[in-house]
Amino acid sequence: MSEKNEIKKINGIAHKNSGRGIKKGDATWNDFIVDVKESAKSFTLNESVWAKVTTDAIKSGTNKSPGLLVVLGSGNKKIRLFVSEFSIIEELLGDRV
Repeated sequence: MSEKNEIKKINGIAHKNSGRGIKKGDATWNDFIVDVKESAKSFTLNESVWAKVTTDAIKSGTNKSPGLLVVLGSGNKKIRLFVSEFSIIEELLGDRV
């Protein structure tokens, strides 16, 4: 499945030419600027990857938070994970944290 299809699956708004730097991040989804990473087997998350996701959100010119949609696997066996700053999760859960 393509990045475009993954964005559609979450009801996100794809950013045209995101890979060329015209509009930062791959998509807007709710309160997030989202980068999408797809891999059949593995994906390495490190400080430099997260720095790029964060920089893209800042450069988008919005007040939206950085988010990373990681899609692992292929065919019907895909795992979709969303990475966000913990403070955002705390805000969403409120007193339940």
